[in-house]
Amino acid sequence: MIRAYIGAAFLILGAVTFLISLAGVFRFKYVLNRMHASAIADTLGTLLICIGLFIIRGFSMTSIKLIIIIAAMWITGPVCTNRIAAAEVSTSDEYKEFTKEEE
Repeated sequence: MIRAYIGAAFLILGAVTFLISLAGVFRFKYVLNRMHASAIADTLGTLLICIGLFIIRGFSMTSIKLIIIIAAMWITGPVCTNRIAAAEVSTSDEYKEFTKEEE
């Protein structure tokens, strides 16, 4: 019974993280700020929800799959966000004054 409450708390925290991230995506003006807000949902929100499901379900084959999902999201999410941000900075004239170009 306590395990269900702890798991539900993690699920609620994950959902709140996604909602805060969603508000940031709609609130911020620049693309890079929006990407930062969505990256929070990618890493923290997914982690909290998977931990909540792990606690509720207990250790089983499903838990191993959840750990693989967390690992895949933590490896691919930041890399993709970094590459998209680098493409945005290199193609937009708006960010030229804030960045230093490498030779």
